[in-house]
Amino acid sequence: MRYIKELHEGENISEIYFCKSKVVAKTKTDKTYYSLVLQDKTGTIDAKVWNLSGGIDHFEALEYIYVDAQVTVFNNQNQLNVSRIRRAREGEYEVSEYMPCSPYKTEDMFDSLLKLVADVENPYLHDLLSAFFVENEEIVKEFKKHSAAKSVHHGFIGGLLHHSLFVAKNCEFLAKQYPILKKDLLITAALLHDIGKLKEISDFPENDYTDEGQLLGHIVIGAMWIGGECDKIQGFPKKLRDELLHCILSHHGEYEYGSPKKPAIIEALVLSFVDDLDAKVETFTELLQANEDTAGWRGFNRLLDSNGRKTES
Repeated sequence: MRYIKELHEGENISEIYFCKSKVVAKTKTDKTYYSLVLQDKTGTIDAKVWNLSGGIDHFEALEYIYVDAQVTVFNNQNQLNVSRIRRAREGEYEVSEYMPCSPYKTEDMFDSLLKLVADVENPYLHDLLSAFFVENEEIVKEFKKHSAAKSVHHGFIGGLLHHSLFVAKNCEFLAKQYPILKKDLLITAALLHDIGKLKEISDFPENDYTDEGQLLGHIVIGAMWIGGECDKIQGFPKKLRDELLHCILSHHGEYEYGSPKKPAIIEALVLSFVDDLDAKVETFTELLQANEDTAGWRGFNRLLDSNGRKTES
């Protein structure tokens, strides 16, 4: 397969890509053309179909298409000049080749998550985690493949598992350094803090906000969902339930970042910092990987609120 990241000006390709978007536009001479964004797991590329007659079969956005094209350069960026298109047939492509994925193996990550669940000693919190990650096969299936964001950080297949695990493991480390922290509460909140994203964001290839996500957001969705599961566990202590839900509701740390509450217990404070840390480390990692052939500074990033470059020492 010719990955988008490997394409060079002047070469001719015949390859399958995922059509992320399709826009029907007009030239200055009123001639209709297609402006496309094509994608594989290494990135995206703009493509133009100037001649719509002949070998351009019908297709839509969010479909896999087989293209014949020449690689050109426009505004210092590679672009495809497409001459032929057909819909790709089932069996001609593997979805994992076209969507960004976690660099870590899914089953290895989930095994690590289950170990964290097994180490939670509080019976109520253990039963709650088991309800999500052991007993419910549908949740497990979705959690393993879901992204953690539309685009900002961990916006890839397995991103939700990746992010949740890293947040929880960092919280586990901090709980060992600071005895004041209630480890079981902190680990439970870390593993569940973004569970609402299963309902806030749709599956790939769309990976976009659902109506529920637009109306409520993952923090509220998650708190409602977790609260409902707590209520199913006989004798679940109300104070523990409230402390856990507070961690969920305050994990973005500040009102301006979407938190309905600011952290008022120490476990919530630590969770908010660790969540922010993991998001920013991943954002910086993705910034460097997207421009790994670029020397020096990589440009301003909104989430980081800074320019960035790779360490040279």
